[in-house]
Amino acid sequence: MLHLRAGKGGHGVASVHREKFKPLGGPDGGNGGRGGDIVLRVDPQITTLIDYHHGPHRTAPNGRPGEGDEKNGAQGEDLVLPVPSGTVVTTRGGEVLADLVGDGAELVAARGGRGGLGNKALASPRRKAPGFALLGEPGEEAEVVLELKTLADVALVGFPSAGKSSLVSVLSAARPKIADYPFTTLIPNLGVVTAGGERFTIADVPGLIPGASEGKGLGLQFLRHVERCHVLAHVVDCATLEPGRDPLTDLEVIEEELAAYVPHGELGGIPLAERVRVVVLNKADVPEARELAEMVRPDLEERGYEVHIVSAVAHQGLKELTFALAGHVRRAREEQVEVEPQRVVIRPRAMDDQGFTVQRENTADGEIFRVVGERPTRWVRQTDFANDEAVGYLADRLGRLGVEEELLKAGAVAGSTVLIGPADDAVVFDWEPTMAGGAELLGSRGTDARLEDRSRPTRAEKREAFHDRKDAQTQAREELEAERRAGWWTDED
Repeated sequence: MLHLRAGKGGHGVASVHREKFKPLGGPDGGNGGRGGDIVLRVDPQITTLIDYHHGPHRTAPNGRPGEGDEKNGAQGEDLVLPVPSGTVVTTRGGEVLADLVGDGAELVAARGGRGGLGNKALASPRRKAPGFALLGEPGEEAEVVLELKTLADVALVGFPSAGKSSLVSVLSAARPKIADYPFTTLIPNLGVVTAGGERFTIADVPGLIPGASEGKGLGLQFLRHVERCHVLAHVVDCATLEPGRDPLTDLEVIEEELAAYVPHGELGGIPLAERVRVVVLNKADVPEARELAEMVRPDLEERGYEVHIVSAVAHQGLKELTFALAGHVRRAREEQVEVEPQRVVIRPRAMDDQGFTVQRENTADGEIFRVVGERPTRWVRQTDFANDEAVGYLADRLGRLGVEEELLKAGAVAGSTVLIGPADDAVVFDWEPTMAGGAELLGSRGTDARLEDRSRPTRAEKREAFHDRKDAQTQAREELEAERRAGWWTDED
């Protein structure tokens, strides 16, 4: 399991340009830099994933914050993790994210967060001098499983100590560990074999035992390495002294395990039972083993197997085996269907797609309304709630998006609990609709409908308004005179 954390985006900055004779020269705050991505990339110099076993936590650099004088922050460098060819990347649940095969193949496993905008980028004709900036977004966090599946044309399979490592060492330049005890090989060994004008790779798959398809003896970790091989070569030990062991029984046990193992369908692997089979009767330098090999060869050929009697120690029968394997590999390559690269399908969002939904939920603390959507969540993360102007800017954005209308449709009222963001890190609001108390008669923030009325009254309208004012003045004077004559204004003295 590999734990990845991409870099955070840098914060934007709120700054005002100042110089001599220009104390308020306008906003000049720069944007924050983007956080670094985490990229898995195939490197031909890498052969194992052992480094990620000892260091499973990887973090990409963060973006730098912006500065005044319109200086944008530096972007965080991408963290490139080299992996060997044949690495399969899956989620914890087993979903295949990528099958990295070939030099340079890569996958962006975690994307860095966007940098926040400075007040220079937020300035507009209506908002000439913003006193706030947007915060940078956090980078993505991901947990992926890396699994290496050997890329080889021929896989040598068989019981432990059957002589597979010895065959690889004499057929190629590989130098695997060889010893006279079981499970000497713990990881597959690859070698390159040349037969005439044909070159192919051969893999020494660690020894299999009964129950390997169920995970016994690390069987699943061994069997996964044969998924990509064109030819399976059964290496049978004809000189074993273990009771109950003979070439036919060993072959039947390994065949049962191969048939029970199901390759991953999403990787395009064909069932192991449909692969080309070759039986290699090894250790023919021992006289008793040679006699046993000659005895069982007719039975194996009757079952349809191609049989080769060899000795890795005495170098007997190796040339014939090499050219036979090369022929099978060549035919398998010719029959292999070339996989066309997957077409990239772009599905743009519909013009009327709001990009969010409002969910009404009943919890132990009462009824809540959850706003789920990429844009509302991103806007909330970018808001500095310690700045009233930034909070007002967020309210404007949510209003233009139609969040308030959807909350009203869902049944929210003043004082309802509204959550925006992921379930584990949501921002909680006590909702107060801006449409209450006649606020719907107002325009957008910073505007006044009274200032937008540019109509001019006619001459008749002006004359009528003048006479109305004169009549109002005359009536007011008459009322004051009546009050004076009635003695309302007489002093008590």
